[in-house]
Amino acid sequence: VRVGIMQVAVMVKPDWASLTLGVFVCQACSLLHRSIPHITRVKSVQDTWDASEVELMAAMGNTAAKAKYEQKVPAFYYRPTHTDCKLLREQWIRAKYERNEFEFIEKQEPYSAGYREGFLWKRGRDNGQFLSRKFILSEREGALKYFNKQDARDPKAVMKVETLNATFQPAKIGNPCGLQITYLKDNSTRNIFVYHSDAKEMVDWFNAIRAARFHYLQVAFPGASDEELVPKLTRNFMKEGFMEKTGPKHTEGFKKRWFTMDDRRLMYFKDPLDAYARGEVFIGSKENSYTVLAGLPPSTQGYHWNHGITIVTPERKFLFACETEAEQRDWIAAFQRVINRPMRPQEYAVEAHFKHKP
Repeated sequence: VRVGIMQVAVMVKPDWASLTLGVFVCQACSLLHRSIPHITRVKSVQDTWDASEVELMAAMGNTAAKAKYEQKVPAFYYRPTHTDCKLLREQWIRAKYERNEFEFIEKQEPYSAGYREGFLWKRGRDNGQFLSRKFILSEREGALKYFNKQDARDPKAVMKVETLNATFQPAKIGNPCGLQITYLKDNSTRNIFVYHSDAKEMVDWFNAIRAARFHYLQVAFPGASDEELVPKLTRNFMKEGFMEKTGPKHTEGFKKRWFTMDDRRLMYFKDPLDAYARGEVFIGSKENSYTVLAGLPPSTQGYHWNHGITIVTPERKFLFACETEAEQRDWIAAFQRVINRPMRPQEYAVEAHFKHKP
């Protein structure tokens, strides 16, 4: 009988299977399936299987299960991969198998209605305390707003859907439901950090933001297909971490800063949870004379970390230092990926803004 289940499993090469759902899952997902035992019961493909269990798996299988449980997944809904945080992966499994959200469209109302209102814990910019704040997301207004007081008429901040991004940052924020929301204000990046104690609530907010972005882009690019628009809805940062940097004259001492690589914007902060970047660097393409080099110019002084990086732009050189060779290698690879990619027409306007910053 074990040979039988191995034959059924050979197409997807998994480690585990859900006996109740009739699907094969990887080891990471098997742990999440175990957290909802009333819905799914997992078993290793290496175990001994009854003939009836093999028949169930053969009758259902991943393709048939996908056709049933994912039949009405909205185009904007985020489908997590094995590299995503536990929250996204667990809520995807619960949405499919526990709540049946993609079989009944009415269950998608929390993130598909075009309007969402509720309270989130938001980190204070100055004191770092998380306080309850009212948030309103309106597709009609094309904005996400939050209010410092429950009865306030005017919002504390208005974040246009056009530049809105959201990415889960549980480790950075220190909460499994921690979400970092970024937007542009006067063409500079602003961060807010939020969470909710209810995991479903937080993922619903995330997908509501994606829905608003999706519908905005459909209007902005009427000829574009869903496949072209979906990658533009939200994005994870290419790389984050500490490096040392020096100033434009290369004579100041190097200072440790938190760096975030967001597409072509390299931002640096004094603290990872700062609301505003201390500075931003635009990283263009090799066709426009941007290059990245390992090491620092021979005359450079004042650094504490020995693994240098030099970014050459048409205007100047930016000097950084990493603590380890592995970090240096990872940062160079991230910079190189951006530099190797030709610039899009709209990115020239962003580059021009950086050149004219005071």
